[in-house]
Amino acid sequence: MAKRDYYEVLGLSRGAEDAEIKKAYRRLAMKNHPDRNPDDPSAEERFKEATEAYEVLADNDKRQAYDQFGHAGVDAAIGGMGGASSFSDIFSDVFGDIFSGGGHGGRSSVQRGTDLRYGLELTLDQAVSGDNVEIVVPVLAACEPCDGSGAKPGTSASACPDCGGAGQIRVAQGFFSLQQTCPRCRGAGQIISDPCGQCGGSGRREKRKTLSVRIPAGVDNGDRIRLSGEGEAGFNGGPPGDLYVQVEVREHPIFVREGRDLYCEMPISFVDAALGGELEVPTLGGRVKLKIPSETQTGKVFRLRGKGVTPVRGGGVGDLMCKINVETPVNLSDHQRQLLKDLKASLGEGGAKHSPRESSWFRGVKDFFDSLKT
Repeated sequence: MAKRDYYEVLGLSRGAEDAEIKKAYRRLAMKNHPDRNPDDPSAEERFKEATEAYEVLADNDKRQAYDQFGHAGVDAAIGGMGGASSFSDIFSDVFGDIFSGGGHGGRSSVQRGTDLRYGLELTLDQAVSGDNVEIVVPVLAACEPCDGSGAKPGTSASACPDCGGAGQIRVAQGFFSLQQTCPRCRGAGQIISDPCGQCGGSGRREKRKTLSVRIPAGVDNGDRIRLSGEGEAGFNGGPPGDLYVQVEVREHPIFVREGRDLYCEMPISFVDAALGGELEVPTLGGRVKLKIPSETQTGKVFRLRGKGVTPVRGGGVGDLMCKINVETPVNLSDHQRQLLKDLKASLGEGGAKHSPRESSWFRGVKDFFDSLKT
C-alpha cells in the first residue's frame, strides 16, 4: 500500500517549523498510543505512521531528502522504522519533558537554592533620599559540620544501588523504555548511610543572617531590591538562591506620594486667605516660603517645582502640590463674634461682589425651584 505524505500524516504544511512538527506528533502519539486504545487495532498503525513521519521531518537532513525525492529519498535511511531504539529515542525527544522532568538524562543532584522574599518597611524620607539598612533574615544555610554534604563528618555518600548513581531508572511501558526518577535516592544518585547529626542528612541548617541593604533614592511601594546569592543554600554544592527585599513605605503624617509628585493639604485662616501673605510650607528638604495671593479659595493648588521625588528608574524630579483648605475660626470670644457680625454686615452691603460663588449658587437654587412650580 502506498505511503501517505508525511506532512499530511501530521496535518502540517511543508513550511512547518520544528516546534509545530513536535507539537503535531505529540498530539497524534498521545491520541493513538496502543496502550490507550486496546480495543482499536488500527490505532497502532496510525501511531507507527505518525512516528515514522516525525522521525523524517524532525531531522533536517532526512527532511531535505524527503522534500526533494519523496519517500524514495528516505526509505533506506529509516530502515522501515522497525527498531525499538528508534521508538525510544523519539519518545525521549518528544515526551521527555513530561515523563522525565525534561532532558534525556537523569536529574542532576546539584540544585540551586530557593529564592527568598523579605518585606522591608521604610519611612517616606528613607524611600525618597535612600539609605543603608541592616536586616536579619532567617535562611537555610549550608551545614558547617558536614560542609553541606549531609553525611557525618569523616564519611561520605555512596552511589545509589538501584540507579547506579544516575538518579534515574528505566521502566518498560508497552513499546517504550521510560526514564523515571529513582524512588530510592529521589534523583540524587547518592545514598547517605550515616547522616550528619546536626542537619539530619539534609546538608542545610536554619540560621539568622544579618545583611546590609543599600536603599537607592526614589524607591516606592512594591519595588524590589535583589541581593544575589543571599537566599537559601543549594543542594549538594549547588549555588544559593537570591533574596528579594520588597519595599513597603509607611504612611506619612503630611505628604502623600503619587509617582514622582508629593501632595499635601495646608490649612490657612480665612484672614490669610482673604488678605494674602507669605507662609512657610514644609518639604522633605526643609521649609520654604509660599506666597498666598489675596482672595485665595479652598481647593486652590500651588505647585512647588522640584520639591517632589527623583524616581529610582531615572527621569526628572517631581513637584510638591499644596492644596489650600480655608479654616473656619472656632472658640470665638464675644468681641470676636461681634467683629465678624460687623464684617458680615459690611460685606452684605456690597451684594454679590464679595461672594460671587455663593450668590451664583443661590441663584441656581432659586431657578431650580421656580422651574418645579411651572
